[in-house]
Order: sequence, then structure tokens, then C-alpha cells
Amino acid sequence: MITVHHLNDSRSQRVLWLLEELKLPYEVKRYQRDAKTMLAPPELRAIHPLGKSPVVDDGEARLAETGAIVEYLLDTHGGSALRPARGTPEGRRFTYWLHYAEGSAMTPLLLKLIFSQIPKRAPLLARPVAKGIARKVDANLIAPQLKAHTDYWEAELARSEWFAGDAFSAADIMMSFPVEAAGSRLGYGPDKPRLKAFLDRIHARPAYQRALKRGGPYSYA
Repeated sequence: MITVHHLNDSRSQRVLWLLEELKLPYEVKRYQRDAKTMLAPPELRAIHPLGKSPVVDDGEARLAETGAIVEYLLDTHGGSALRPARGTPEGRRFTYWLHYAEGSAMTPLLLKLIFSQIPKRAPLLARPVAKGIARKVDANLIAPQLKAHTDYWEAELARSEWFAGDAFSAADIMMSFPVEAAGSRLGYGPDKPRLKAFLDRIHARPAYQRALKRGGPYSYA
């Protein structure tokens, strides 16, 4: 039995979704963030030294990092499902988006989250200064990067309905969190119709809905 060590409101939701798409049996071990700090509980450090989620146990194998977990599940249990054939243009796009989702895409999103928290966590007397610095960094560095990335996603979805081609794949599962998070923090206006349509399509998938029921409330903001 596959066990997913699942942290609420986290990227591990994508692993549950992949397992539902593959129709694999699994169990969920839930962990709750600290209500004040929003950090993972110390119990996760007993599972992985960094105390991060997702972590997956499959027999004697224990895996961390979402991209590595997705590749393992597809290689071990997926057959040819949810992945274009290797060596094809779609296969190369699949590999790119699979790794881009946790690489380039997450950097500006993480920076936006961190700088939004700095004024709240600064000493009371320093908060006005911290707020001004955070606002400057966001306007001059983070916001332009996020716009560049979301413009890129929109243009790529003009090439094909899904990120790796005309067929839904695990690359779309990986890209779901960046697209959801950016949409939540920035909003997608009339200039991003394809990203809005992408979210509508993935949220309507039965496997996505089943994963939400298994994982519990999910906020990607």
C-alpha cells in the first residue's frame, strides 16, 4: 500500500491527484500546519529530515520532492499513462514542464509569499519600514517576474490545450499548483483566458475532486 504523508494546504495535494488519476490504492497520513506560523509540525521531521511534504512510502521505498515522486509513480505504476512517448516533441515538453513547475515557476511565487510575511513578522516599530521595503521589492522585482511567467504560460497554452501537448498528462498535474497559486495571488483577467480555462478543466476532473476529498481542505493562496 502506498502511503502519502500529506500536509494540509500544500503541494502534496498533487500527489493525491496523480494517484487518483492512476487509480492506485493509497492511504493518507495527514499533518496540520501550525495555525500561527503556518509551518509543518515537528512530526514530519521523523519522516524526512527537512520536515517537508510530500513524502511517499511504497514498500521499502521512501521518496520526497514532488517531481521525483511523480516520476517514480509513473515509472513504477503508471505504464504509459499520463506521459507522452519518450523522444517525441511532446515527451520533451513533458520533461521540461515537469521540472519547470518546481524550479523556475516556484521562485517568484515563494518570494512573493516571503515578502508578504516580512511586515507582519517584523518588530512593531520596524513594520512601516519593512512594509515599504517589501512593497518596493514586490513592485520592482517579484511582480515583473510573475507577469513574465504567467504571460509565458498563457502563450504556451495557445500552442496546445495542455502543457505537454494535446493530451492531459502529469505535467499538467505538476503545473497545477503554480497556476493556481499565481491566479490566487494575482488574479487572471481577460488577458489570460487560457489559464482560466486550464483551471476550469483541471478542477472539473473527477480525479481532482476525489483527491480533494481524500486530502481535506486545500488553499493554494
